[in-house]
Amino acid sequence: MSYRSGHHSEDPHHHPNRHGRTPTRRPPTSRASVPAAHAQDGYTLVHAGKQVRFGPVAFWIVIGTVTLLGMWSAATATYFAFRDDVLTRLIARQAEMQYAYEDRIAELRAKVDRTTSRQLLDQEQFDQKLEQIMRRQTALESRATALGTIPDVSVTGSIRTPSRGTTATDAAPSGTPKPSPISDTVIFVAPPDREARLESRAPIVSDSQPNQFAKIQGVDNVLVRLQTSLDKVESRQIAALNSVEDSMESRVRRMRGLFTDLGLDMAQLQAATPRSGIGGPYVPVKLSPNAGAFERQLYRINVTRAQVERLSRTLALVPYRKPVIGEVEFTSGFGIRNDPFLGRPAMHTGLDFRAGSGDPVRATANGKVVSSGWTGGYGRMVEIDHGNGLSTRYGHLSEIGVKVGDQIRIGQVIGAVGSTGRSTGPHLHYETRIDGEAVDPQKFLRAGVRLSAG
Repeated sequence: MSYRSGHHSEDPHHHPNRHGRTPTRRPPTSRASVPAAHAQDGYTLVHAGKQVRFGPVAFWIVIGTVTLLGMWSAATATYFAFRDDVLTRLIARQAEMQYAYEDRIAELRAKVDRTTSRQLLDQEQFDQKLEQIMRRQTALESRATALGTIPDVSVTGSIRTPSRGTTATDAAPSGTPKPSPISDTVIFVAPPDREARLESRAPIVSDSQPNQFAKIQGVDNVLVRLQTSLDKVESRQIAALNSVEDSMESRVRRMRGLFTDLGLDMAQLQAATPRSGIGGPYVPVKLSPNAGAFERQLYRINVTRAQVERLSRTLALVPYRKPVIGEVEFTSGFGIRNDPFLGRPAMHTGLDFRAGSGDPVRATANGKVVSSGWTGGYGRMVEIDHGNGLSTRYGHLSEIGVKVGDQIRIGQVIGAVGSTGRSTGPHLHYETRIDGEAVDPQKFLRAGVRLSAG
């Protein structure tokens, strides 16, 4: 197959009959006509004796098409040849990116889990600590309640100066009594920190908002402040409890010492002490084996308090208080003196208290009136039997306010100061007797001063 242009001219070497022959010369033709025919006829495709003519444009279109198809075939062959490698790399890259994203997501999820776990742990720890604080606060509040129920036990029957406009029996205390040479009363001052006992209600944990506090100042700071506050409350409660225990133990010692100083049989007096209308089944006191230091100390205080109450009821029968109120001034003491009328030595069986006519005279202990009226040199006199051989006499009264058989309470007004009987002026003649024998009243009064001053 060959391409020819214009008229066909045979190749001298193509025809077999021309081998060995001298070619004949053809008459010359014009050379200018060949290019013109070539330009006019275009391209001819010869194959198996058949000819196909193409114009220049069609020829180049065919050539271009064939070239493009060849290039497309080469590219396609290359693509299919290397497709697996490309896909493998793409898949590997996609897988790598996917794994990277999954690792990142797993890392972030692990961080979230750790953060959540830490928050849950912190919240759990905070809740545990807060629960401990709440339990501790509840315990402190119960302790404060227990401390508040401890009464300020004082010796029964204190004699106080009545306020203006009140009766003697309704007299109210105007302040803490100070010991005088002979004390008006035997009152034990309560511990001054009563308000500290109830101060455990200051930190109200249940009304607080710990989460908000934790966000602002941190959970630890909040818990530390709460713990510190509760520690202060607990220390104040312990101090108050120690003060109460020391005070009650000291009071019991002083009460027992009073009986010893006066030479009285405490057991006998306690057995003879009248009891009011009280009762109930006997329930022995038991202390829990799991009781803490506070509970054990409170148990000791309650036991001591019971002793104080029993001793106070017994001491209510002992006349160790003054029969008159105010500054103490004696006009005559117990013992031998010159008789004011005869001028000769005589036994004075009591104490003479200086007082104004009409001043109230008060009983110095609980008892029963056994004599009320005019009695010789005593003038108008009242005698009170306090039991167990103890009795007191109040002489030279201007008037008497009780009668025989009356039950008398400490501090009750029984008459008024006067100058009846064998007397040179208004005063009170006061006696204390044991089994009918007169004893020095100052012995009882001094014991009362020591008891109240301790």
